[in-house]
Amino acid sequence: MNSSQSTIPDNELLRHYYTDGNSKWLGILLQRYTLLLFGVCMKYLKNEEEAKDAVQQVFEKSIQELGKYKVDYFKSWIYMVAKNHCLMKLRDKGKIPKEITERMMATPAEEPDYADHLQKDELLNLLEHALPGLIPEQRLCIEEFYLHKKSYQEIAGQTGFTLMQVKSYIQNGKRNLRMVLLKQLNNER
Repeated sequence: MNSSQSTIPDNELLRHYYTDGNSKWLGILLQRYTLLLFGVCMKYLKNEEEAKDAVQQVFEKSIQELGKYKVDYFKSWIYMVAKNHCLMKLRDKGKIPKEITERMMATPAEEPDYADHLQKDELLNLLEHALPGLIPEQRLCIEEFYLHKKSYQEIAGQTGFTLMQVKSYIQNGKRNLRMVLLKQLNNER
């Protein structure tokens, strides 16, 4: 990957792929997240060779799935594809009974933060479904601030909003997200 390709944001690479169908854009994305995927697969499978194989299988699955669906946040999406792939492999091996969901899994003693990871994964999934419910200005400001780590000034410069508008969109967006998330959580119970 040359240096100009490494600076292209994920969403831009996806846009190029969805526009022209050239798999080189996916190649750049997958190469960018190879170590992340290997880490996820090692975390679940605890075997280097199985993890390497799983990464290749996740690559293949992601190429197939990206042709069918439009993905907005590649990093969180590919993470979930890898995690789900590993969990299915563990279920197939009988290491996780099929009737046990992630929500009911006991936390293994050797991984005290496993439950925290599951809760964060669930929250990220809920957020991904809740974000489209915001008005576009709120969604844009929240994504730029929290996902892309941009300052109020950077967001204002990029969008043309005033600093007060950016602050307002983020505060109101957070409040609206909280209400949507609470509603989703209450519906699950």
